[in-house]
Amino acid sequence: MAAFERIHSGLAGLDRILDGIRIGDNVVWQVGSVEDYRVVARIFADQAIRDGRFLVYIRFAPHDAILEEREGLVIHRLDPFLGFERFTGEVHRIVEEAGVGAFYVFDCLSELQTAWAADLMMGNFFTVTCPYLFELDTVAWFCVLRHRHSHDAIARIRETTQLLLDLYPDGDICYVHPIKVWNRYSPTMFFPHRLDPANPGDAQPVTDGVSVSRFYQLAGARDDAGAERDLDSWERFFIEARKAATALDDGAGKTVASRDLVLSMAERLIGSEGRFTGLVLENCAPRDLLEVKDRMIGSGKIGGKAAGLILSRKIVKSSLPALATRMEPHDSFFVGSDVFYTYLVHNRLWKLRILQRTGDGYFRDAPALREGILAGAFPDRIREQFLRTLEYFGQSPIIVRSSSLLEDSFGHAFAGKYESVFCANTGSPEDRLGAFEDAMRSVYASTMDPSALAYRRQRGLQDKDEQMAILVQRVSGSLYGDFFMPAVAGVGHSFNAWRWHPDIDPEAGMVRLVIGLGTRAVDRTDSDYPRLVSLDRPSLDPSGGSDHSQYCQRSVDGLDLSARRLSTRSLDEVLPLLPPWLAELVAERDLETERRLAEAGRPRRVDIGTCPGVVEQASLMGDLRSVMRRLQEAYGNPVDVEFTVNWSSREEYMINLLQCRPLQTPTVPGIIAPGSAARLDPEAISSIPRVDIYFALWRNTMGPQLECPIDAIVVVDSEAYCALPYRDKPTVARTVGLLNALYGEEGKTAILLSPGRIGTSSPELGLPVSFAEIDNFRILCEVAYTKGGYRPELSFGSHFFQDLVESGIFYAAVPEDDPPSLFNPSFLGRELDLMKEKIPDGSLPPGLVRVYEPEGIVFRSDIRRGACLCGRFARED
Repeated sequence: MAAFERIHSGLAGLDRILDGIRIGDNVVWQVGSVEDYRVVARIFADQAIRDGRFLVYIRFAPHDAILEEREGLVIHRLDPFLGFERFTGEVHRIVEEAGVGAFYVFDCLSELQTAWAADLMMGNFFTVTCPYLFELDTVAWFCVLRHRHSHDAIARIRETTQLLLDLYPDGDICYVHPIKVWNRYSPTMFFPHRLDPANPGDAQPVTDGVSVSRFYQLAGARDDAGAERDLDSWERFFIEARKAATALDDGAGKTVASRDLVLSMAERLIGSEGRFTGLVLENCAPRDLLEVKDRMIGSGKIGGKAAGLILSRKIVKSSLPALATRMEPHDSFFVGSDVFYTYLVHNRLWKLRILQRTGDGYFRDAPALREGILAGAFPDRIREQFLRTLEYFGQSPIIVRSSSLLEDSFGHAFAGKYESVFCANTGSPEDRLGAFEDAMRSVYASTMDPSALAYRRQRGLQDKDEQMAILVQRVSGSLYGDFFMPAVAGVGHSFNAWRWHPDIDPEAGMVRLVIGLGTRAVDRTDSDYPRLVSLDRPSLDPSGGSDHSQYCQRSVDGLDLSARRLSTRSLDEVLPLLPPWLAELVAERDLETERRLAEAGRPRRVDIGTCPGVVEQASLMGDLRSVMRRLQEAYGNPVDVEFTVNWSSREEYMINLLQCRPLQTPTVPGIIAPGSAARLDPEAISSIPRVDIYFALWRNTMGPQLECPIDAIVVVDSEAYCALPYRDKPTVARTVGLLNALYGEEGKTAILLSPGRIGTSSPELGLPVSFAEIDNFRILCEVAYTKGGYRPELSFGSHFFQDLVESGIFYAAVPEDDPPSLFNPSFLGRELDLMKEKIPDGSLPPGLVRVYEPEGIVFRSDIRRGACLCGRFARED
């Protein structure tokens, strides 16, 4: 079929007006009602079937069908409420399968507003679909309702389509007014034309004064949209919502009408996930959501992280009013999820996005899409809104945070999977805007990060609509010299799953505190240890009496405003910048180290970051406990929060609640309810012959209650790993990853024992695996090996910890000598090492990684006592 070949539309007069409809044309009708479009669309369909064309009807709207089932017509029924991406992808699949030369009739595009709540997304759909249809030499008919869309939305359609026609019925006849006719022209083409569908060959341009007057009277009578014509349907909705909120006088926010209004706004701003919707209805009034809308850039949803921020602050403010006076108010902005897809469409990346969402392209095409995102540009209208946001913040540092639709939801945290980027926000307005746009691109590009893609696929989310919204927050903190940071930051859990001392009450919750930015609280840092605090017993030392100078913070993250970047400085550099009273709150002198240095003839002061004065502030610890307890009650689920604390004097502090999400709880096979298995205690274990115990551990364990047989044990030998050259240590991590994949495919329950930190980025501290390389092990044991400098570190509260919890993986630290804990390495001495059988072509020295599949091994945990046992003993039935 020749491109630009003329075809018959069924209306010969229309063909004459337009110098023929051509192969490749997309024809968009602006109509007053769907019935007007139905008349001309059916005539076109009749003609196409008579001419033997392959005709497809894309049915997606609630209005009456444009075309009825008949021979020669293929109907595809789609649901736009499944999301823009799935809907658009399905249309592209249909078009691809239909191939070259197919003809199409689409339902009314205006109905997509109902599903996607904004003209912007309707325009995006047409912008990516129209060119694809053109490439395949198709002819497609669409319609939009006149005066239902902004000038901007219609302008995008006009720029993309080949034909844009206004249709006005007038009794038995109609007027057709061509607005755009691509690549053809006649002296009368753009006049209004009088057309009689009953006599399709008759079409006359309206040129005489009386007829012209009649036409414009007809057209003008229907042009009654008023001042709101230029507004997106999104804006029109919120104008009406604001009027309704004012009329309701919604102080209590509990009337039926008010709840209905909250629900309709929440569906547009937050989504329809049942548990979150219930929280919004219970805690938010219409004006709370209108305040969110007033701080939005673009349209769409604000995403899970932003929703958690808004909800948690509202819950604390309303139910803990006295404490709320010690909470910093938020002044965040929200970049709507529609901007993400608009960015992809604007940079012509949508076709690549569709390819990436296929099974074969899921990982294959992600790097190319990531590069395209990083190289893209934002539309001018979005950049203008960015600029206004930066003008609001002035030169206060900000952070650009991911807030995807699925993030921080009930069941899926996406902890650490997407980017958050700090902006020092200094320099000229152009510099600040450029840095902000780079941060936005980095967050968008992180959707193509391999770990994020693997996380989604592992949880069956690869087909879910996962638009990336953005949360823009002012960085909480103070300027110390040229170094900007909060005094302390932290992660808190309302339920403490790591019971490091028998006197700890897990229900009291815990916090993980660091000096400076919270990056060191959520990441597994190479050489630092945050301060872990059980909120009922803050003074209890998680190191179990060890020299706490080994388990402290020595580096601080903050923003270097001179260099305009995130910076890490030593604690020794930061402390002199702080007021003396604040330095005393966050650090203490290491007198034992000072003594040793003095004896060695090198006397100097040594400070370590342990937040001693912070932990001693009973009021602050009580406030954090109250906040998390109240949020857990409201969520009906343990919660995970991020926060900062700043002081104006020794006693006057302000808490800034940065994030709140449901603390994920595992639901994998083999997990049993607490208390349903026999309790573990030293007396019970003493009855088991020592030779039958592989390990029995107390205190430094965390994970689900388990009672399960063990199919395989993988051991990384501590001494051999220590002796291995630094450059070869990552090879061990890759080998463990291969074994992880193997046992995952076989569905076997496996244990990994490895020296030091599992998942560290520094091979000298442990095994540098990604989480995807250990996610199929049921139990992870970090083994202490002091001679090599390998120390276990749970990183409770970090993103790594979140991955363990969501995957139902049990964690244990294996000490060298810490009664009553027992570790018997010779337990496996008589077992056959299957490493060569499992990985025949492995290059590692023999014995470095050993693989066993012994029979009769059982693992049991008692989470109430923080204990676990592995060996040969009778299972509890």
